[in-house]
Amino acid sequence: MEGQRQSEPQVTYCYRHPDRETGISCVRCERPICPDCMITASVGFQCPDCVKGGSGTGHAPSASRPRTIAGGVIAAGDRRLVTKILLGVNAALFVGVMIVGERLVSSLVLFGQAIAVPYGPVEGVAEGQWYRLLTSAFLHQETWHFAMNMLGLWFLGPPLEAALGRLRFSGLYLLSALGGSALTYLFSSPGQASLGASGAIFGLFGATAILMRRMKYDMRPILILLGINLVFTFVWEGISWQAHIGGLVVGVLIAIAMVHPPRDKRTVVQYAACAGVLLLIIAAVVVRTLQLTA
Repeated sequence: MEGQRQSEPQVTYCYRHPDRETGISCVRCERPICPDCMITASVGFQCPDCVKGGSGTGHAPSASRPRTIAGGVIAAGDRRLVTKILLGVNAALFVGVMIVGERLVSSLVLFGQAIAVPYGPVEGVAEGQWYRLLTSAFLHQETWHFAMNMLGLWFLGPPLEAALGRLRFSGLYLLSALGGSALTYLFSSPGQASLGASGAIFGLFGATAILMRRMKYDMRPILILLGINLVFTFVWEGISWQAHIGGLVVGVLIAIAMVHPPRDKRTVVQYAACAGVLLLIIAAVVVRTLQLTA
């Protein structure tokens, strides 16, 4: 019996955050550290205490500034800043919709081609209003829709923002939103309206799964949650499966490029992946526009 107990895998917790499981340790002191505490070194990661005391000057000996697992600069101050800004933009538009009504919705929602509304025609993406691909991803009408998406953003956003850094997290969110909108535009009826942050949220789901796999965390909770949301995607009437799948695929691809490339090629791979995804999105929109305007 004793031999069996010794063979079981040992669960370790961050020495600064005892409630967080982790499979990564500081390369200098070997204490377990979570994504919020990881600072990139020449080989592996160091904890904040070793970085502060490593050179006697308050800086890591191998880098001028502490870095996240994705190579981003560890932000000073509020590590939820970008998440809060995104929440604020979504909330501001939601309040605007409640005050202004359908006119604001029709000016920002995703349409393929021009449609008629009581106060005149509304032009869509095919007529050159490409901004709708992004504005529609910040737009909500129903309270439950807004609440569910913002709950997902608040749950998934801060850990990803801390692990990737502000700039990389912003890119992940916006590209996931555009990916969801592009796939919706590509496959939906040209007169079908689409709105909501669901594409971006599914991108965060995908990125979280990739990050947890990279950190050797237990992936079952996030996979179960993602699976439940995918079931609702295809069985609940009125949900745009294109937005969910488009955002999910983009989020997975960007996250792989963020956390898996070799350290010496990390920045190049990340920029190339983001640029490649953006070009694919543009290509999909161009193809669909040519189909609708031919």
